[in-house]
Amino acid sequence: MAFELPNLNYGHSALAARGMCQETLELHHDKHHQAYVTALNGFVESDPHLRSLPLEEIIRISAGNPDMAPVLNNAGQHWNHIHFWQALSPTGGRMPGRLEEELVADFGSVGQFKEAFKAAAVGQFGSGWAWLIQRSDGTLAVTKTANGTNPIATGEGKVILGLDVWEHSYYLDFRNRRPDYVTNFLDTLANYEFAEANLF
Repeated sequence: MAFELPNLNYGHSALAARGMCQETLELHHDKHHQAYVTALNGFVESDPHLRSLPLEEIIRISAGNPDMAPVLNNAGQHWNHIHFWQALSPTGGRMPGRLEEELVADFGSVGQFKEAFKAAAVGQFGSGWAWLIQRSDGTLAVTKTANGTNPIATGEGKVILGLDVWEHSYYLDFRNRRPDYVTNFLDTLANYEFAEANLF
């Protein structure tokens, strides 16, 4: 079965008042994400072994295999964006209790978590992602990955919350001010209820 572009849980203009304009969402979701889906389906169609595999398994088997780098980039980007659209909310920024407790336990405070996340997001050279993950021992940590890679590919832990730091995700709204984009996400757009639901 071919992979499909998921629908957004909100309208293209729903995040405009919170720092992500309608044109950004239209280009990012409808064009960029669709391009990853189309490319991934092309790879899957040409390789019978991939046709029966779920998305996460395609990411795992293509990770670390140079010959499958294009597959990993498009499968990873499809998964990353499925997560990303859910990580955004028109009512974002509200921190639920259990997640706050976990962040305080592992980072010292919510503010220190945000500082660590921002450092990872801003420090990712070129295109990539910043992630809040939960390790197998239950602790939370911040990491980053380049291009279309993600913690499924690296095996670092379960994704709790991710942020796209490719320029197309913020350039219309923030130009080259990636730090402002990251701060706006953490304070205004992040769907922390979604993040909490991803905890073990």
